[in-house]
Amino acid sequence: MSALPLENGPSPETAPDALSGFTVGVTATRRREEFGALLERRGARVVSAPAIRLVPLAEDADLLAATRWSLEEPLDDVVVTTGVGFRGWMAAAEGWGLSGDLGEHLSKARLLTRGPKARGAVRAAGLNDHWTPATESCQEVKEYLLAQDLDGRRIAVQQHGEPLDGFVAELRGAGAEVIEIPVYRWLPYRDISPLRRLISQTVSGSVDAVAFTSAPAVHAMLGAARAEGLEDALLAAFGDTVVAACVGPVTADPLTSRGVPTLQPDRSRLGALARALARHLPEHGVTRLTAGEHRLEIRGHAVVVDGELRPLPPAPMAVLKRLADKPGHVVSRADLRTVLPGSASRESAEHAVEMAITRLRRALGSGGIVETVVKRGYRLACRYEMEER
Repeated sequence: MSALPLENGPSPETAPDALSGFTVGVTATRRREEFGALLERRGARVVSAPAIRLVPLAEDADLLAATRWSLEEPLDDVVVTTGVGFRGWMAAAEGWGLSGDLGEHLSKARLLTRGPKARGAVRAAGLNDHWTPATESCQEVKEYLLAQDLDGRRIAVQQHGEPLDGFVAELRGAGAEVIEIPVYRWLPYRDISPLRRLISQTVSGSVDAVAFTSAPAVHAMLGAARAEGLEDALLAAFGDTVVAACVGPVTADPLTSRGVPTLQPDRSRLGALARALARHLPEHGVTRLTAGEHRLEIRGHAVVVDGELRPLPPAPMAVLKRLADKPGHVVSRADLRTVLPGSASRESAEHAVEMAITRLRRALGSGGIVETVVKRGYRLACRYEMEER
């Protein structure tokens, strides 16, 4: 499925509290503090759950062997997929005393950079980049090369955490000699308990969005969910109420290939991803209605009452959302029991519903919003059904 649409024209992301009342899971490892700050600045509650860790291969025998292979003869093309990977390769070569030879070989080759960060790393090394695709994708780089005669060309391909098996196979099939440069690899994060908690929160709908900044992070989350028997439930949540926000199409591919809709910014940047969430969630993750002469905006973990944000604990929020599913209609206590967190006996559950209603009314701070219908249940005091979902 294609990416979720982003609306044109004026949007609420310019407001500093555009994400107030929403919870966003962040799976990034690198720059997670920076990205989390971008979301928190807009009012979001951030759940940090690093999914992967980057393991440099500066001491790895495979990288050294690939570097020496590259230096045996002139290189025709070098595919640079990431800035951090290219810098790591140059640093490793310097440690081996090979930086001069490697720099000379690279200066005589066509350097094809996947995106601006890779291009910046190449230029910072004093080298000239030959071409960068508009889409910032390996697919376009591959198509660019395959459109040419590759028979006998020597091409070095810098990996970006995962083997580019299909990419490499097609170049070799076209007659090229391909040298794979394994600069670093991704492994599961050492402590996966935060990721497991995020998976549970996603499945239960306790978060409004999960942000991904790399395809390996998506694979890691799906793999962890699979180990817990929750992969199908996780995919279902992403296909329903929880937004899967991906920094670009490469990151989104493990989800889109399985039919899961994703939110993607126009540009593959962290700032653009934060802005995309700040536009999307207030437009699509809010229930707006009027109850008891008060204007309500029901968000992920808070409700805005007449323009004032009021955070709610899980139980009162669950009750409010169930009442808002049928605005103006009576919802029975038995029905409300089913949405309360945890399990309990009927008697204690009845009490839990009453306590949740009491806490909800107190948090709303205004009377007449939640009405009691004797012997039947509760309802929102709406004069009409849901205005906008």
